[in-house]
Amino acid sequence: MNNWRLLKLETHDAYTNMAIDEAILTARTRNLAPNTIRFYRWNPSAVSIGKFQNIENEVQLDKCKKYGVDVVRRITGGGTVYHDTEGEITYSVVANKKDLKAENINAVYAKFYDGIAEALKILGINADFNEGNAKTCPNLTVNGKKISGSAQSHKKGVVLQHGTLLVDVDLEEMFTFLRVPWAKTCIEVINVAKNKITSTKKELGKTVSVEEVNNALSEGFKKALNIQLLEGELTPYENEIAKKLYKEKYATEEWNFKGISQTI
Repeated sequence: MNNWRLLKLETHDAYTNMAIDEAILTARTRNLAPNTIRFYRWNPSAVSIGKFQNIENEVQLDKCKKYGVDVVRRITGGGTVYHDTEGEITYSVVANKKDLKAENINAVYAKFYDGIAEALKILGINADFNEGNAKTCPNLTVNGKKISGSAQSHKKGVVLQHGTLLVDVDLEEMFTFLRVPWAKTCIEVINVAKNKITSTKKELGKTVSVEEVNNALSEGFKKALNIQLLEGELTPYENEIAKKLYKEKYATEEWNFKGISQTI
């Protein structure tokens, strides 16, 4: 059974969170870090957009500025996501693809979603893997409603997959910050989203503590990937890269608005 590193649950701003994920990916491609699972939260709340999206088409920038919500571009694909400070736990997995024994990208998604599904099972929820399509990344659903979404980046034989597990969801708050071109009003979006998005709280009819969800995720990944998780920390090298990425990439308008950055 393989040993993977587990980074304990931490809370950071959006730019730090994305810098750390990319720093781990960079270190793993250079064999300077082990396969790693990381759990984190966001403070302040944030909106993240996919690598190839136009920020002005996806985000209510004026509302984000007014309410102090961070906006950051990811290195992964996929769509726009609202990250509520209290309502979710985000996970990231960085691993050499050879260790996963998965034939293609969808198989990688399926393996990691098995970990989320096992975690939800521990909490008392049965979830299904949805393969997605040309416009939508694979996701995890409960009775047809999305409870976890993810996106990937691949570099030199290593994959980074990060995504959310919705513990609670406030749709009115979410769509205050997301731009939906087809909708004339926020209420119109909310009425549609009610049938497409769910959370552990909605499914269980009760609040589940962050600690309980975090522990379930650890156990779920251990079972699904047949690994041992050894608690660790970022290396000095990863911390150095993360600080550089924060300053020179994720906290810059060049990256967040134009997707332009220097290679690190």
